[in-house]
Amino acid sequence: MSLGALRPSPLVEQATERLRDQITSGEWAVGTKLPGETTLAKSLGVGRSTVREALRALAGAGLVQARQGSGVFVIATEPQEGWSTQLRQAAITDVYEVRMLLEVEAAQLAAQRRTDDDLDVLNAALARRREAATGSDAEFVDTDIALHATVVAAAHNPVLTGLFTEFVPVLRRGLIDLVALLDLRSGDPNHGDDGHTALVDAVTRGDSEAAGRTLREELKQTLALLQSL
Repeated sequence: MSLGALRPSPLVEQATERLRDQITSGEWAVGTKLPGETTLAKSLGVGRSTVREALRALAGAGLVQARQGSGVFVIATEPQEGWSTQLRQAAITDVYEVRMLLEVEAAQLAAQRRTDDDLDVLNAALARRREAATGSDAEFVDTDIALHATVVAAAHNPVLTGLFTEFVPVLRRGLIDLVALLDLRSGDPNHGDDGHTALVDAVTRGDSEAAGRTLREELKQTLALLQSL
């Protein structure tokens, strides 16, 4: 079977896509042993290292499995959904409930661990949020999320930071829609400033209980609005 030579770059991505197509189309059924690396490399017009990386990506997607001494076998014809895909497809209210659990804990840790540099960044983020009150809904939401991101970063836990980063695209879309649909900024262009100021103050004082409580109340109010849509 000839798969057709690939363009020079990006080779790994192209090789992965071509092999995935062979599997998801049913040309290589579940249980099929794939050709060896040398054969695949020749068919695709790439090196064995490129094939190896492509097979590793397919294994990560749950499509193939390497069996020691036997080769690589197809174990599924549909890729497993990754975390990012699940988030994109999830209801914004479900994402927000998880956000509350994650971010309240992050705020409490931030109050305990924040450095002077963190406080400078926090206050700058709060100032940018206030400045964005004269801008568009998208600009305002972006500065709001950026402020929350600085609080999470001040917790100095890379796992929390990574999880929050995964949430951002879904949160951004949901919050922009919320602000627009409910016209939240018509009477108060800087909607939520008091709560965000109190949050920054609590982190600055090192009051973890107040930081968690303040953020929990803010997020609960937003979740209630989302549930009302």
